[in-house]
Amino acid sequence: MKTDVDKMLVKHDQLIHSEGVKVCSHTQRVKDDWVLHTVMIDDCDTPFTFKRTKKYKSLSGARVNMTYYADKQGIAGFEIDIFKVVRIKRS
Repeated sequence: MKTDVDKMLVKHDQLIHSEGVKVCSHTQRVKDDWVLHTVMIDDCDTPFTFKRTKKYKSLSGARVNMTYYADKQGIAGFEIDIFKVVRIKRS
């Protein structure tokens, strides 16, 4: 029986799934009607970003399962690599 993650990975070939990664930093900031979240994980220098309508309990130090895809974001006139999180769940 396929899980929801397996179905998403088959349907969208650019998605990446990581299980049991440790969050070393989690920041939340309000912008308009959204709360923008930035998560950093151990052994990775690229930020993981997502937005929600409400704040989360801090994920710092927690192990999570994430489904995400690579993207670029323009900041101060230059582009940086980011990962856009589609699904994040404590493991």
